[in-house]
Amino acid sequence: MSSDLLSIAKSGAQAARTALDVTAQNIANASSDGYIRRSVRMEEVSAAGGFGRIGDISLSGVRVDRVVRNADMFRQAEVRRTGADAARANAEVAGLENVEAAVEQSNVFNSIVEFEGSLQRLASDPVDSSLRASVMENARTMARTFNIAANALDAVGTSLRFEATDGVSQVNILATELSRVNLRLSRASDASSDQTTLLDQRDSLLQQLSDYVDVNTSFNTDQTVTVRLGGAAGPELVNGGTSTAFAMATAPDGTISFTLGGTPISPAGGSLTGKGQALTKLADVRTKLDTLADNLAATVNAAQTSGAALDGSAGIAMFSGTGAAGFTLAFGDGDLIATAPAGAGANSRDPGNLEALRTALATNDPAGAMDDLLFDISSTVAGRTVTRDALNSIADSASVALQAQAGVDLDHEAVNLIRYQQAFQASGRVMQVASDIFDTLLGIR
Repeated sequence: MSSDLLSIAKSGAQAARTALDVTAQNIANASSDGYIRRSVRMEEVSAAGGFGRIGDISLSGVRVDRVVRNADMFRQAEVRRTGADAARANAEVAGLENVEAAVEQSNVFNSIVEFEGSLQRLASDPVDSSLRASVMENARTMARTFNIAANALDAVGTSLRFEATDGVSQVNILATELSRVNLRLSRASDASSDQTTLLDQRDSLLQQLSDYVDVNTSFNTDQTVTVRLGGAAGPELVNGGTSTAFAMATAPDGTISFTLGGTPISPAGGSLTGKGQALTKLADVRTKLDTLADNLAATVNAAQTSGAALDGSAGIAMFSGTGAAGFTLAFGDGDLIATAPAGAGANSRDPGNLEALRTALATNDPAGAMDDLLFDISSTVAGRTVTRDALNSIADSASVALQAQAGVDLDHEAVNLIRYQQAFQASGRVMQVASDIFDTLLGIR
């Protein structure tokens, strides 16, 4: 009996020590990114009865079956999926907010209103030099605000494309590292400490990838992972120990597209998709702003060339250039404003051509068009912000659920620490009892 007690107690002490080691590992890595909580799975050790034993079973203690990595593949996939959606929405909203700020802070709308207002004041006295100078100054300011808006939009686009380029580089780096982890996993022993660490690295890399693009994963029997982009039928980014080059192309309008190994793909999630969506909206805003600038210049120039300047000469175009960036005041002399109809003499007070200009501006309504553009941007930002907040909430819930299942709870580990410590001490006490019994038996004469 004493021999049985010693072997049982020894197995219990060894199992408890292993459990303490695992608990200590969990506590030490409670703040480590990507660490998945470990737990010990134990099983009873039993052996068939032998000669001189009563019954058919001889109890032989306990042994550690394996160290379990508490990972839930479904919850991890949910975190990747919802995280990719949230990353896309966050990147898109951030880009759109910059577009909105670029247009609003340029004060294009206010400058158009001021220009039209100065034309109205000039109509009261077409030969007043100060009123003409005011029109010219407001025209110059208006042209500059268009230039400022265009340059600001260009800066936003450049920033988004720079960030997207960096994101593409990160995807390639992560894919290369993931292929290396796959190679090591294929050679690692099952349930070994090395395999467990590699699985943590694998899952962490997948999580980081999903921040840039939505990934579709399939896991093999050797724990390696195959990663596809653009859906379950999309091309492979990682397969075994190889990775495929991910690339970005920029169109003439500044929008971006992606390829994987030369095959065009359209990711549905991730920050790269969000930046691409923001750039698409930016290109639309820039096109509308350029159209507005060209229409405004054409309207004013058409009226100018149909009238007569203060000295009676034929009117000339007030604006030159194309697009918002090229919108420029063609002259700076207020006397060249063609307020009078064609053929009128010098210093004519007839505001016929000026009225025609104001009527044309009222018909084309550039201020209204600019207001519509501002409203379109702000409403887009507002709508995308609501979507972003909802997706962030969903992603946070998925992360909390995963953390509760796979993360380290220090309170729980503290309980385990006491539990396994007591188990170790109890096994030691059993060995002491076995030793006392054996000594007692030897002392019997």
